[in-house]
Parts: sequence; C-alpha cells; structure tokens
Amino acid sequence: MTEHLLETRIIENKDWATFLFVFTFALIAFTKSVYENRFGDFMNLLFSDKYSKVYRDSSNIKSTFTVALFIAQLISFAFFIQLTLNLFGFASKTDWLLFIQITTLLTFFIFAKYLIEKIIATSFNIEEFAEQFNLQKVTYRTYIGLLILPINIILFYYDTFSTNIPLIIITIILIMNTLTYLISIKKYQKLILGKLFYFILYLCTLEIAPYFFMYYWFTKGSA
Repeated sequence: MTEHLLETRIIENKDWATFLFVFTFALIAFTKSVYENRFGDFMNLLFSDKYSKVYRDSSNIKSTFTVALFIAQLISFAFFIQLTLNLFGFASKTDWLLFIQITTLLTFFIFAKYLIEKIIATSFNIEEFAEQFNLQKVTYRTYIGLLILPINIILFYYDTFSTNIPLIIITIILIMNTLTYLISIKKYQKLILGKLFYFILYLCTLEIAPYFFMYYWFTKGSA
C-alpha cells in the first residue's frame, strides 16, 4: 500500500508589495503631472545643477513636491534594505511586518537626525548652512531612492540574483553621497572656512557617527 505524505505548501503573500509599488509609481506620476517642469529638472539632476540652483531656498524642504517624493524614496529604501537582508539570508522579502518595522525605523532615524541637526545648527549659529546642506542631501537621497525603485521591483519578483548586486548598489550610493558632500562643501566653502571648527564637529556628530553606530550594531547583532 502506497503511503502518501502531505506537505504544507507555503504561499508567499506578495499583494502588499504590489500595492506599495503601484502606490509609489502613482505618487511619482501625480507629482510629475502637478510639477512637470520641476520634476523634469529634478530627473536631470545627475547631468545638470539647474534644480539645485533654482530650488535652493530652504522652504522647499517642506513643499508638497519634496514631501511626496520623500514618501516614495522612503518606501524604495525600505524595500531595498529588506531585499538586501533577504539576499544574505537574514529575512524574508515577503514579510510585511518586517517592512513596517524597517519603514518605521527609517522614518524615526531621518526625523530624529533632522531635529538634532536643527538644534546643533542653532547652537552653533550655522542655520543657513545646515538648511541648505540638508536640502541638498534630501534632494540627492530622493534621487537615489527613485533610481533604485525599478531595481527593487526586479529583485522582489525574481529570486535568482547574486549577493553582489546589493553590494554594488550600496557602493554606488556611498559614492553619490560622498559626491554630494563634496559639492556642498565646494558651494559653501566660504561659510565653512569661517566656521571650520563647528563644521567639523557637525560633520562628525551627525554625518559620520550615526552610520558608524548603525554599522556596529548590525555587525554585532549578526555575529
């Protein structure tokens, strides 16, 4: 008599991710339709500095355009982190609860860092530089987030990918961030030279230390 063994079939739920991808592209399409010229300048950011020159006022950081694309890049980076953890075997890419946790952590990290920057900038009397510097970081970070969004979709729906892919993307992100800092330093070199000590303290406290501690926490936790 043949004995049949029944195995539980695990069905991964990807509907939540599909909804978020569609929502993100709809948000980008809405932003493009409402701010057509600005969006065009923004997408040419890698080849032209027109956007940085035209929208350099610090009030732009709270505009609908910036907030909408901030939400899009937040979703994109949260997906990228989860997909990277999945490729290295630390998590499941279809775990929606983990996605919520990553998104919450990212949101808290970004806003906490922004508030601390405001406090320190006010204390050191470098508000103008801090606002301009932060706006430029947000602009380039959003640009990177939109660029990796299609990559996230491919990585999510296909399983046969090398772990080198997220490492390459992370390297590119680090290079672009470094270039952003260099561009900002060159643009505000007169202001920086006048308050060099405060700038170095600001840079070490808010631009290096947080990422160092995150790296230390992650590597220690996975050891």
